[in-house]
Amino acid sequence: MRKTLSLSSYVKKRNGVLLGASGSMRNMLSRSLGAKSFPIFWQYWNPIWGYYLSRNVMKPLNRFLPAWIAIFLTFLVSGALHDLAVSFVKSQPIFFFTPWFGMMGLIVVASNKFNISYGSFGWPIRASINVLIIGATLGLMYFVESIYI
Repeated sequence: MRKTLSLSSYVKKRNGVLLGASGSMRNMLSRSLGAKSFPIFWQYWNPIWGYYLSRNVMKPLNRFLPAWIAIFLTFLVSGALHDLAVSFVKSQPIFFFTPWFGMMGLIVVASNKFNISYGSFGWPIRASINVLIIGATLGLMYFVESIYI
């Protein structure tokens, strides 16, 4: 049986520094943006949120579902929780993040399936590709939203 990492250990593993340490945000941005693939981007992005999603959504789902479905559903849950938080703040129902995160989850799944990597490029190109993927899916969501609202 595997030992579960504590939040502190998980953040240190992802950021290279302790939770709340100086440089934590810089390390997270550098490691995530400079990731050699979109799935790896998400391993470094927001490690505190990632820790809880992994522990409470991904791992339980992965016990009885194929990994790719567990990944996709984890993205949907994350999006739904973002929608819920924004809905609470705005005092009106929001359904934006769930489909957007779903799109990004599909890209993660496809990237894993087809072993898509841009690790041979330098950091600026890798960061541009990761930002482009996020920006393109965000733009697509705004376009879809403009059609239906």
